[in-house]
Amino acid sequence: MSLRELFEKRKFVLTAEIEPPKGTDVSKFLETAESLKGKVDGINVTDQQSAVMRLGSLAACHLLRDKGFEVIYQITCRDRNRIALQSDLLSAAVLGIENVLILTGDHPCLGDHPDAKAVFDLDSVQLLKVAKSLGEGHDIAGNELKKAPKLFLGAALNPCADPLEPEFIKTEKKVKAGASFFQTQAVYDTERFKQFTENIKHLNVFIMAGIVLLKSAKMARYMNEKIAGVNIPDPIIERIEKADDKRKESIEISVSIIKEIQKFCHGIHFMALGWEELIPEIITRLNLTK
Repeated sequence: MSLRELFEKRKFVLTAEIEPPKGTDVSKFLETAESLKGKVDGINVTDQQSAVMRLGSLAACHLLRDKGFEVIYQITCRDRNRIALQSDLLSAAVLGIENVLILTGDHPCLGDHPDAKAVFDLDSVQLLKVAKSLGEGHDIAGNELKKAPKLFLGAALNPCADPLEPEFIKTEKKVKAGASFFQTQAVYDTERFKQFTENIKHLNVFIMAGIVLLKSAKMARYMNEKIAGVNIPDPIIERIEKADDKRKESIEISVSIIKEIQKFCHGIHFMALGWEELIPEIITRLNLTK
């Protein structure tokens, strides 16, 4: 069943994010995906995450789709102009890839090629509009297409941003531009998450709460300091810091967060950052088994 159909049937959707390899050896990438088969509804493939050069998301999604996975193709505005972005969206559609998560992307100065020239010809709201236009049969210049792509468009949001008002405005813009589903930044402040989702109910979009598996207190403090809108409460940091078994405690923290927010979203998006093997246990603990 497609991601679109799952949402429309009001199923609680589970997806997991994995990154393509830095190189052409895709064995570990495919192995990680296979470990999640039957446990999540879709695999979300990152596009040069954190501005680090890797195998392309489109090629990686194609490999997974050939193996029977429902995939979500991430595409960022950072590296391509409007011609290349539109071309890649058409290419995705021809390869049978329908789900697209549209992101602005991190600046190259944050990655492993800091001297790379950023493009940012379009931002995420503009690219959503363009993708919607492609689906309606014409490109950004108004030229007619020979058959329009069928795309299910998603975007990112930050439900724990401070202040929240600008995030409400941005989310509304993305919905008007064509976003049907949202994947959120990592959720740790459950009350702010609930508040945000209650305030955007009128937009009638599908929300997938982002769950990042914490590996250490150092990681938590780094996220608080460096990632806008992420607020990991001190009690959670203390839990992971004092834990003898970090992996077990990370599972416990993730389970407790999901239990609190489950009724306020339409699914969960796991960002395990190398700990993908823990995802099945979290799913089982929550009785979310497919």
